[in-house]
Amino acid sequence: MESIQVFVKHQGKRHEVELDPSSTGETFKFQLYSLTGVEPERQKILVKGGQLKDETDLSTLGAKPGQTFMMMGTPSSGAAALERPKEKMKFMEDMTEAEAARSEGATPAGLVNLGNTCYMNSTLQTLRCVPELQEELQKYSASSSSSGPDLSQFRIGGNSLDLTSALRDLYKQMSETQDGFPPMIFLNALRTAFPQFAQKSKTGNGYAQQDAEEAWSQIVSQLRQKLQIKDTTSNEAEAPSRSTADVSFIDKYLSGRFESVLECDEVEAREGGEEPVRGEDVFLKLDCHISKDTNHLRDGILAGLEEKIEKKSGVLDRDAVYTKKSRIARLPKYLTVHFVRFFWKREAQKKAKIMRKVTFSHELDVVEFCTETLRKQLVPVRDKVREIRKEEEDVTRARKRQKVAHKQEEDRQRELKAEGPADERKLVKDKQAENKDGDAEMADAVYKTDAEYDAERAASILAAKQELYSLINPELAKDEGANKSGLYELRGLVTHQGASADSGHYTSYVKKQGPIDAKTGRRKEEDGKWWWFNDDKVSEVEAEKIETLSGG
Repeated sequence: MESIQVFVKHQGKRHEVELDPSSTGETFKFQLYSLTGVEPERQKILVKGGQLKDETDLSTLGAKPGQTFMMMGTPSSGAAALERPKEKMKFMEDMTEAEAARSEGATPAGLVNLGNTCYMNSTLQTLRCVPELQEELQKYSASSSSSGPDLSQFRIGGNSLDLTSALRDLYKQMSETQDGFPPMIFLNALRTAFPQFAQKSKTGNGYAQQDAEEAWSQIVSQLRQKLQIKDTTSNEAEAPSRSTADVSFIDKYLSGRFESVLECDEVEAREGGEEPVRGEDVFLKLDCHISKDTNHLRDGILAGLEEKIEKKSGVLDRDAVYTKKSRIARLPKYLTVHFVRFFWKREAQKKAKIMRKVTFSHELDVVEFCTETLRKQLVPVRDKVREIRKEEEDVTRARKRQKVAHKQEEDRQRELKAEGPADERKLVKDKQAENKDGDAEMADAVYKTDAEYDAERAASILAAKQELYSLINPELAKDEGANKSGLYELRGLVTHQGASADSGHYTSYVKKQGPIDAKTGRRKEEDGKWWWFNDDKVSEVEAEKIETLSGG
């Protein structure tokens, strides 16, 4: 007998199969196994009169060319074909310490507390989450103006006390271990550059506790001076000589610009002809001022953009109060926000801490804090980003609903199989009854595979990115180190535990990045969890933990 070309539908796919009428059902199942990966014993092929049995003579089916059969079943968890690994497998015990530290799932290194240095440890762990900083530090070498060659990597002489070199070497050493690392070289460099961090404790036992924000500011200011990179974002047509000029890494990625207006509060001064003074200021962080009316991060930032200044008025010829209102004219790619919780209490003559709860979200929209010009550039991009996210959420929900429906269908089929042939015949009749047209093919629900969903998602993201890029203002697009949407995702934070400004304990939280795909070199999807750095103790926490830190 000649073979007959038929079709088999399985999980939404249509497979073309050569059916040999002289063979048995078992042979036909093995053909389908090679196409679908579903083992013969897990296949359920619906034919006229019930289910195809292994011993069934296929000639009795009366199959016609082009006829469609329906198959149900899924491969077992261990059904994957065995292949020789393309890359030699390396076990953890065979890896060096550095290789293990860089492997997928490795715990990042903590930092040993060297005596009230939790403020520094937390700051360094948070700063480390800026990937561009890691890349540029690896290229850094101390300038020729420094005395002697850069021998800091050997922990001897030379520029071992150059703060930027010390940071470069520390991050490299941390990347090669999963244990707590003692940052002694960097600490010495910090105390040499900024003696305030070498202050002794009032009790005379060791060093005093310091402010993490002050450590952050001083480290960033030093990097701003020392870490120069090539600026490739200049317009070569307008300024070819500046196309590869040096620019500060901090200025490019972590600094923003205010446009401000300073105006006297007194009407007499304005009537006397005193004009508002307009100016520009560079900022390295936004301050969130906390008062009795501050409940959310937004409230504190708005308060920080307006300040009162007392100075002499040329028109009034005396001191007067002025109001300085600032708006953001340039947003950096990485934005630092400072919750101003510590202040000097005059009556007590000491620093005090504001314990008020100030909530914050995992995403910060700063468009309302910007100048009118920048807002017009940001809003179309921001709104498109939110639209794309909503579409992705809809696709994810649809994918989950499909998986639930698919599982319910499989459970139903297993129950019918357990109850006996009569119920299986009932299932076939039910399927046939669902077709209103008597000549229509018997069809099962079409379920997309994960691969199909991933392919659709990749195509959708590519199209969305192209549309998104077209919305970015050309001038803004030239600024590689600027934020283009006005939206910021929370990636790291430093928190202080305790009610006293001169004691307590600092820890930091950094959001986990997705592991790097060895084949593509790109990062995989994140799991939404965070690393909690408590000096040399590093642990994994859920995102909900971050929401409990609004009190300090």
